[in-house]
Amino acid sequence: MLPLIAGDLTALDEGIWRVLAPNPSMMTGPGTNTYIVHGDDGLIVIDPGPASDQHTAALLSASKELEIPITKIIVTHTHNDHSPGAKHLLQHLSDALLLGPDVPNDGLQDTTWEADTLLKHGDTLALHGGGKLRVIATPGHVGNHLCFLHEPKQLLFTGDHLINGSTVVIAPPSGSMSAYLNSLTILQNESITTIAPGHGNLIDTPQEYITQTIAHRLKREEKVKAALIESEGQTLKELVLKAYDDTPSMLHGLATYSLWAHLIKLEEDNVAKQDKDERWWLLN
Repeated sequence: MLPLIAGDLTALDEGIWRVLAPNPSMMTGPGTNTYIVHGDDGLIVIDPGPASDQHTAALLSASKELEIPITKIIVTHTHNDHSPGAKHLLQHLSDALLLGPDVPNDGLQDTTWEADTLLKHGDTLALHGGGKLRVIATPGHVGNHLCFLHEPKQLLFTGDHLINGSTVVIAPPSGSMSAYLNSLTILQNESITTIAPGHGNLIDTPQEYITQTIAHRLKREEKVKAALIESEGQTLKELVLKAYDDTPSMLHGLATYSLWAHLIKLEEDNVAKQDKDERWWLLN
């Protein structure tokens, strides 16, 4: 297992490197992983991370060490630990292009992000020596989420769609549990040898990890369903105590987002309903 040390340029494979941002926390684990890939005309920076002068300096130092200029900056999504670093990098890179998704208007996004080119499912970026980096749309964690498949190496950059050591929060209204599960199913049909997550170390059993993640989410869905009552409506605050009784209470605030996403999915599946007082009921 390769060390995760903030600021270090770590070689993962030929033409692929990682630089860990100095933003460890309960939400980010060791910090945000920024990946660097050798593109056809320079370096492609994937998820430039938070607004951090220290991290920006580390990425510029990496470019200098590799003796290859940064020509493209792309992001998997626009949460504040993944994309704000783009603006900081651009202060030093006048010719670099920003590529990625648009920004959802849900109050949880990096509003400084503005792509020069919007990326969509199936788009590709050319790589040094041939091959391509292919865009796979993976909405769920947030509606604008993208993954990037390095097809010569079959290495998938997953941002927050899949991370190492924990499940991700699904936060409506942009986040969707139905979309998240569907996006995971799409990845089961891809040829992937390694997952390079947005947080934590590389995952070398990708399909097993994806299958386990789907099973975990569906198991939680059953707990949410079991917590509902046909004859009595319940609030999110009441339901989280039942559906997440195996989760430390200090995390219930975050868990409430994913609980809400599960409930919306159950409503879409005609299993649950929400009344005008925002109480949730089990349908018969």
